[in-house]
Amino acid sequence: MSEQTEPGSRPEPKTESHDPAVPEAYAAFMRTGWGERELDLPTHPVAEYAEARRARLAEAFPGERLVLPAGTYKVRANDTDYRFRPDTAHTYFTGNQTSDAVLVIDDGEAVLYARPRATRDTDEFFRDRQYGELWAGRRPSAREISDSLGIEVRHVQDLPTFEDDRKTRDITTDEDLARVASELRLTKDDWEVGELQEACDITTLGFEDSVREWDRVLEFGERWIEGTFFRRARAMGNDIGYDSIVGGGAHATTLHWIDNSGPITPGRLVLLDMGVEGTNLYTADVTRTIPVDGRFTPLQRDLYDLVFTAQQPGIEAIRPGVPFLAAHHAAMSILAHGLSDLGLLPVSAEEALDPESKLYARWTLHGTSHMLGMDVHDCGRASADIYPKGDLAQGMVLTVEPGLYFQEDDLLVPEELRGIGIRIEDDILVTADGWQNLSAALPRASSEVEEWMGSLR
Repeated sequence: MSEQTEPGSRPEPKTESHDPAVPEAYAAFMRTGWGERELDLPTHPVAEYAEARRARLAEAFPGERLVLPAGTYKVRANDTDYRFRPDTAHTYFTGNQTSDAVLVIDDGEAVLYARPRATRDTDEFFRDRQYGELWAGRRPSAREISDSLGIEVRHVQDLPTFEDDRKTRDITTDEDLARVASELRLTKDDWEVGELQEACDITTLGFEDSVREWDRVLEFGERWIEGTFFRRARAMGNDIGYDSIVGGGAHATTLHWIDNSGPITPGRLVLLDMGVEGTNLYTADVTRTIPVDGRFTPLQRDLYDLVFTAQQPGIEAIRPGVPFLAAHHAAMSILAHGLSDLGLLPVSAEEALDPESKLYARWTLHGTSHMLGMDVHDCGRASADIYPKGDLAQGMVLTVEPGLYFQEDDLLVPEELRGIGIRIEDDILVTADGWQNLSAALPRASSEVEEWMGSLR
């Protein structure tokens, strides 16, 4: 929540010590001669959905006051901030993406307290580095926000202190409110599914861009793929949904390798875990592992095909009413038996799969699935009894991403396996009678991956 001032007062502009002095004559001159630029905005498609979401949230806490802040800027270095991205729950229930806003639902009635652009009778518009229009760009007016989102908007300076006897829950501190907000997001409506599909489609283009620039990839390494994908994400979406993982060679065995500072070496594999966040903040999360030379070696193909063979039954296990963990169990059974066939397990596959053992996990490391939506690891504050221990329902979206990881210094595997990491990940919608792969446009089978790379290079 932004720092509060007295209702109706105006905060001092955020300036820096190296800013030039502003004489009164200059300030007075700057406040004159400006035209009005109020826009007539259409209603955003999310407005109707957000209103229904707020109603469901209010029903869970009858007669109580609910507070959901958007957040504010975070310092990156000295006087520079990270690009702002609003809190997911705030945007889910409002559609608002401006900073320093607070949604208040009071006994079912919703008000969005926002920080609109400053009027020209203040110094903010030309002096304030965070909020000033001439420094940071045009913020919407209160009317523009209200027209677009279909909600009453008041200035954040008028946000009440809530110093009364009413029950007030702030989502940043109240676990019950955070839990319910997460659980309401588990099932996606048709508009959300469309947003996720768009994010997957743009992600596909980003993967294609990366392979088309393979000569530069070989020259500059992991960084080039990271930058190429980011360009597509910014051009067609809002951002990347998470730091891209570009793991060339042994870097692929580090699950969240985001340094992306290594080379792309002929003869090796490169693991690409990347996702575009769309303009309405829904993100894809897709992984492909591809051969640097465009074709798998026999060993690489055998290992890749094992992961692919594990992923497919994981996907096919998905349907309404099955446990969330069904995909994981299906995929891990295949991988454990594959590791046994490779002679790596010190016990039988069945013994390794016992929950009291899990010895196979030395080479699989992570769960096969997580929920996906506005957060790449979506709905993380839901009750464990619902997610991950609950059942799937129509409209949920989850990843299926088995992997095999053989560390460079693992003396329990043959030398030729060391330093190989393979993951395949897709974004799966639970439908009425099964599943739909939202990221199916990117090939998965080893022969199709080779053909795809050959057509783009």
